[in-house]
Amino acid sequence: MGKLVIRYALPAEASLIADISRQTFYETFAESNTSEDMEKFMNEQFSRDTLIKETEEPGSIFLLAYDDAEPIGYAKVRDGEKHSEFNGFTSIEIARIYALKKSIGKGVGRELMQKCISIAREMNRDIIWLGVWEKNERAIQFYRKWGFEKFAEHEFILGNDVQTDWLMYKRLFKSE
Repeated sequence: MGKLVIRYALPAEASLIADISRQTFYETFAESNTSEDMEKFMNEQFSRDTLIKETEEPGSIFLLAYDDAEPIGYAKVRDGEKHSEFNGFTSIEIARIYALKKSIGKGVGRELMQKCISIAREMNRDIIWLGVWEKNERAIQFYRKWGFEKFAEHEFILGNDVQTDWLMYKRLFKSE
């Protein structure tokens, strides 16, 4: 691996974000789900056009990870839901954080996570949170290593399959 660089995505990179979003999602979940459910999700909820439009949503920040000139991962951070478990503390959500399969284990996730946490701190948020599929053990362990803990669950529909996501959060109070 060459030089790893994490940077803010540019508006002109919406197509790239959509393509890497679709590729990393498929690589991550295709083996654990039926082809019918994956196809339905990818075509109806995770289409290229839908993802391109997402890049224009107010309050969303996209990061791209590069290995030299090759895009190998991305993250999406956004102002999201306010959960009662946060007791009124300010929060920001890591809506997505993915690396290409060939880049997993090479520090991409670590660098993306560090940048997401830095953004949350710069925005003076008290809490950073995310959702993760309860069966994605590798991701859950990664988030726990970063100090995230489960606070709730919610349903995620992939195609026709109703799945359970864990909601996990990390406190970013100034005393830490």
